[in-house]
Amino acid sequence: MAGNKYTNMKVFHFKEKVDSLPLSAGVLAPIHVRVKPTNRCNHRCSYCAYRAKGLQLGEDMQAEDFIPKNKMMELLDDFENMGVKALTFSGGGEPFCYPYLLETVKKLSKTNIKFATLTNGSLLKCEIAKIFANHATWVRVSMDGWDDHSYAEQRNVREGEFSNIIKNIRDFIDISKECSLGVSIIVGQKNANHVLELMRILAEIGVDNIKISPCIISNNSQENYEYHQPIQQVVKDQIKQAKQEFSNLEIYDSYNAQLTTFDKSYTWCPHLQVLTVIGADCNVYSCQDKAYNLREGLLGSLKDQRFRDLWFSDKTRFFKINPSVHCNHHCVADEKNKRLLEYLNVDLDNLDFV
Repeated sequence: MAGNKYTNMKVFHFKEKVDSLPLSAGVLAPIHVRVKPTNRCNHRCSYCAYRAKGLQLGEDMQAEDFIPKNKMMELLDDFENMGVKALTFSGGGEPFCYPYLLETVKKLSKTNIKFATLTNGSLLKCEIAKIFANHATWVRVSMDGWDDHSYAEQRNVREGEFSNIIKNIRDFIDISKECSLGVSIIVGQKNANHVLELMRILAEIGVDNIKISPCIISNNSQENYEYHQPIQQVVKDQIKQAKQEFSNLEIYDSYNAQLTTFDKSYTWCPHLQVLTVIGADCNVYSCQDKAYNLREGLLGSLKDQRFRDLWFSDKTRFFKINPSVHCNHHCVADEKNKRLLEYLNVDLDNLDFV
């Protein structure tokens, strides 16, 4: 039986890294790095958290930013030399709009670093698709509309884009050897009644897994709850139905879980040393939920230094963020942090009494 692709327990397979997280320990390389190569995007999603007014995520993002080619090649060298295990391309913008993505993944494919991408899927074709199909670990396509009209309305693109992406997914699955293709369905009020309809389409074309996530409309937990409350049961029922219909398809319900990640009681974030984020502005951020937030999320700039030099230079930078004060907003690492902190705060004198 295949293992779970979506689980909060992965980090505990890296015990040396977990034990290095406290301030008193030495610094080890991050296990996983998210690179946002460009802020340019060929879709204009109505719910995009990076471009929404009033959200702390993306508040300092400049749409024209992208990582220069020489800096990207330098980053790859540093990741390989440091022992980074995995790299995910994400937005900001659409990674496949990055002009040097093909050269980047060709170089990556010759290293031991596993790589993956989040994408809208519109440009997942031709040579770049073949590189991902043959060398990447996974590709995850974000979707929302369930047909050409609804997709165009959600993303402010031409009608026919949904059909184009479905074709790209089919073609990718046909040529893929080891790379799994999953879909992340972003749910809001406009598409809440069509989640199962879209999942049936995706199951029919043979995707490997489906993740259901909520659109985030506010930094405030109560405002998000009030937005999703009228549709929450409808979405939950469709997810349950899909799990019954498609027993061999991994379906991860992140929709309900992510609506409870706003208020934090803990005072440090160990996960930011596990997975870090590099933006298209060549800044290093604590996480994907504070990307392009210079006030609270910035760990340092790479414009005049290498990533490896910044990462190992000053461990106190990893403890400047107090989640109970600075992170009362959506957080994908909340459950992971709770598990890490429970592990790290164990009473060693009572450890044997399992």
